[in-house]
Amino acid sequence: MTDGTLRISREGHLGRITLDRPRALNALDAGMVAAIAGCLRTWREDREIRTIMIDSTAPRAFCAGADLRALHALLQTGGAEAVLSVFRGNYRLVSMLAGYPKPIVSFMDGICMGGGIGLGGHVRHRIVTENSVLAMPEVAIALTPDAGGSYLLSRAPGLSGLRLAVTGGRMNAAEAIAAGFADRLVPSTHLEQVAADLARHPAGRVLDLAPAVTAEAAGWGDMAEVDAVYDAPDVNSVLERLRTCDAPWAEADRAALAQADPFAVEVAWRAYFRARALPDLDMVLEQEFRLVSALIRRPDFAEGIRARLIDRDNAPRWSCAGGQGITPRQVDACFAPAPVSLDLPVLPAAQG
Repeated sequence: MTDGTLRISREGHLGRITLDRPRALNALDAGMVAAIAGCLRTWREDREIRTIMIDSTAPRAFCAGADLRALHALLQTGGAEAVLSVFRGNYRLVSMLAGYPKPIVSFMDGICMGGGIGLGGHVRHRIVTENSVLAMPEVAIALTPDAGGSYLLSRAPGLSGLRLAVTGGRMNAAEAIAAGFADRLVPSTHLEQVAADLARHPAGRVLDLAPAVTAEAAGWGDMAEVDAVYDAPDVNSVLERLRTCDAPWAEADRAALAQADPFAVEVAWRAYFRARALPDLDMVLEQEFRLVSALIRRPDFAEGIRARLIDRDNAPRWSCAGGQGITPRQVDACFAPAPVSLDLPVLPAAQG
């Protein structure tokens, strides 16, 4: 079955969900999310389906995230509540994927960012390739890492997750494994053979997962140096330390922070530490939903999408340019209890 954005098929004991929106880098819209969720509900009760696989028809991208152009248009016509309904559906799908009782395998080949991490980064078997580029770049559009991304970032080694949260930094395959976003590196030319094997054999038998890759082996350089910069009381202290650090990664971080929305960076900083203290993914998703509900109501969200994706001038006019006017009280308000909830369903725990 195909609807122009998804291909859904069965191959032996394998249920296959293939993203098929290559011109949009498989950006997820509300219809795609609903279709994937409905398929998973059906296959949960189907005894012939033993493993589910999520992949893409596009060599360039697994999933670049949510359809931000559609969200920008929806914000103009339906307001914040309409946009929040889309985020709610996305987060519920993330929770379903993470708690699914059958093994799910994601092929995060190519670009995988934002909502793409939500789709492929919380399942039981997460495969990356030599083409993989993973990131949570939400601060560039005045949001905070979401779709469960802040959960993964908060569990990454050292303070690497904090750095990635506030800069939106990109990871290659080995770095993604080191950070806990993926499990195994498979050459892209082998993916179809893996899919064929999954149709005949149990996932655990097919995927003999490789040992974890250390951050140093991933090429992140001196992690102690990174931690020394980011082990700071606030964002401003990190900026000061970055100015006196001559490492190439520090220069890249300075450039990224200069482009990001300063208010979103402050929220992402706080969200990282709050997520570290939360016990499970669903509680982090609830926090992310609360934060997104506050941030999309700020003018910077629409402005970030305009600058990055619509006009493409890459010159967003942030309301708190240079960090001016940001107060702790404003940031606190984003975390305050609010009458918004995901109402996540209680799912049976994943087995094995």
